[in-house]
Amino acid sequence: MTTTTASPVPLTGGLSSTGWEPAAEVTVRGTVLLLPGRGEHPGVYARFGRRLAFDGYRVVVPAVPAAGSVPLDGSDLAGPVAEARETAPGAPVVLAGSDTGALLALAAARQAAPDGLLLVGLPTTVPGPGTADTPDGWTDELGARTSCPAHRGLLAADPDFRPGALGEDVPAELARAAEDAALSHGLPVLVVHGSADPVSPPATARRFAGRLAADLVLVADGRHDALNDAAHRSVAAAVVQWLERLRGGPHLPAQIVTTDAGGRTTRPRALEGDPA
Repeated sequence: MTTTTASPVPLTGGLSSTGWEPAAEVTVRGTVLLLPGRGEHPGVYARFGRRLAFDGYRVVVPAVPAAGSVPLDGSDLAGPVAEARETAPGAPVVLAGSDTGALLALAAARQAAPDGLLLVGLPTTVPGPGTADTPDGWTDELGARTSCPAHRGLLAADPDFRPGALGEDVPAELARAAEDAALSHGLPVLVVHGSADPVSPPATARRFAGRLAADLVLVADGRHDALNDAAHRSVAAAVVQWLERLRGGPHLPAQIVTTDAGGRTTRPRALEGDPA
């Protein structure tokens, strides 16, 4: 049986990209174009990519420059969106990002024209904790990023990961473009944020979610890298549920509704952490 790829591999097509594909016998249900954040690279998202690919969703990291240098009109992302539609006709294409990648996805949405947005760990313009200059600073940065021991170990041993990046300023032009785009987006949006994020407070996520009329997932005791935190399984499941709803049309109600014993709809709880 064909299985999904464990690490990012070159994908066929006109653009140079890396990502994770569903198994050959699995129908492609959609594509998530993922933009990493400060200090990150495609391989950081291997677990997330494998999980979504298992459920039939392609996860592609487009070969575009870093968030601070991509044209904010979305011209560099319109091509990957169009290519994803050609690869899987009729399946939705979601532009996703974490940290500054989330700001870029939002800023570029009008020109890139995806079918939805997944925004994770939206940052403030204030630099986050941690620096690569001292052991304590590096420990602080790891703690700010994730409480997952497995992911901490991967980052600590990853030669391609750039320590200290969370201490860099969010580009002012990027932050302004994202704020402006939040006023006139018109797309289905899912915002995911850790409730204990020391880089960007949950109030940032709530503010963007309110302006975007977005669905908001707050991860209980979650840190900044919500896709790679202790609750990564639960977060991936929440993303898949949202993607399944998007496939049917954003006007449709949620497919899974939680009720109590009396049949009354209950409010969803914040996602709890799960072990690595």
